[in-house]
Amino acid sequence: MRGRYIELLHAVVCERRARGVLRSMPVLALLAMLVAGLHGCGFQLRGAVDIPPGLSPVYVRGGGLVGRSVEARLAASGVPSTRSAADAGLVIDILSENRNARVVAVDQNGKALGYMLTSRVRFSVVDSSGAAIIEPQELTLDRTFDDNPDVAVLGKELETDIIYGDMADDAADQVILRLRAALRQRTGTGA
Repeated sequence: MRGRYIELLHAVVCERRARGVLRSMPVLALLAMLVAGLHGCGFQLRGAVDIPPGLSPVYVRGGGLVGRSVEARLAASGVPSTRSAADAGLVIDILSENRNARVVAVDQNGKALGYMLTSRVRFSVVDSSGAAIIEPQELTLDRTFDDNPDVAVLGKELETDIIYGDMADDAADQVILRLRAALRQRTGTGA
């Protein structure tokens, strides 16, 4: 993890130097102290997860929007992945992913004006021996969608797809947060 902070610091310094902003060593020293301070207090980027060596690589089974978002977050954290459950030290199972929309507002003519979009994701996490790290859980996310009768149907479908994509990203964040918490509890490193 420390290597990422150093790479980030190096990139900032190079970018500033190229723009002529970095003119003195005190600025560099201040940046170094800031990065060291953040690392020392346990700061991690949102969604970052450290997988213990015995549980690596990770296999995400189930795919779908949430599965792809989980894979992207793990890759962004530098977590090794595999395409085979047999080679995995940790298996994240996206057991189901369901969408639902229901009318929540109508006009005086009975035409739908608003919808509640719901996404339900059921997942679990097991290690290579099949021992549960996270028992099957369900996440439920809701968003409202105001229907504009003046917008073409294709535009409405695109907007709902975007909302469901955002919900999948939020669900992936929740899976990663719960995985981090379960791994901390398992290794006894605190909350």
